[in-house]
Amino acid sequence: MPPKTYVDLPRHGGDMRSMPCYVEEPEALSVKWVNVHPDNPGRGLPTVMATIIYSDPSTGHPLGLMDGTLITDMRTGAAGAVSCRHLARRDSSVLGLVGAGVQARFQLSAITHVLDLDEVRVWSRNVSSCREFAEDVDFGNVTVCEEVEGAVSGSDVVATTTPSREPLLKAGWVSPGTHVAAIGADAAGKQELDPAILRRARLFVDEWEQARHSGEVNVPLKSGELRDEDVDGELGEVVAGKMEGRLSDDEVTVFDSTGLAVQDAVTAHLAFRKHGGLGTGVEMA
Repeated sequence: MPPKTYVDLPRHGGDMRSMPCYVEEPEALSVKWVNVHPDNPGRGLPTVMATIIYSDPSTGHPLGLMDGTLITDMRTGAAGAVSCRHLARRDSSVLGLVGAGVQARFQLSAITHVLDLDEVRVWSRNVSSCREFAEDVDFGNVTVCEEVEGAVSGSDVVATTTPSREPLLKAGWVSPGTHVAAIGADAAGKQELDPAILRRARLFVDEWEQARHSGEVNVPLKSGELRDEDVDGELGEVVAGKMEGRLSDDEVTVFDSTGLAVQDAVTAHLAFRKHGGLGTGVEMA
């Protein structure tokens, strides 16, 4: 799984990314071609759209061409939930969402599978987006916040899902024991968290080489505000039992998610097996 490669499109305010991966077990080979264009909602299009080519590893023959947008949304939400399962306090009941777009919905949907939430607080630059979020989601207690601090301060878990290129979360807002799932920073120059939060926290990335280039840690590493040794490890090491995650109830933990091609490959494999068995899809020459 080489790190994702980028085709920057500054003229159009976005980029395209290539994400190839081969998995030995279950055997899967895929490449995803995916965009991120933050201005797309104003054009009536999703911010993120993707196509996945799923191929036979033994011959390279394409087995399936599938929409990757839903797969991307679901596996990204699932990654945030996995980080909550392993890094958040077990009694976490208040979720703060910074961003009210599509990915905020998938974060909420996935996190409710691992935490018993009582309240969700949501902030967006556009308050009307927060109100639409509150109406759309299947959750009864959603508080719309007019300031970022309202969604962060006092929350047990905070998930950030914005394309911001400057910190939105201030260190003083993050309470002891909070877990932060930093989802939005997925390209060079993007940043949602005050670097002081990262220095203070027990900090995990999804994949070190990719995070260094495009994750939440990329900007403070380049500026010298963060050092390599400030990163405690990869979330996969915690999931596999190779290292400890949260060490105390008062500790702040952070998961820096960049999105991994292996997640796409395995999900595409499952989708292909399921729908092939159902006989759905369209045969192509």
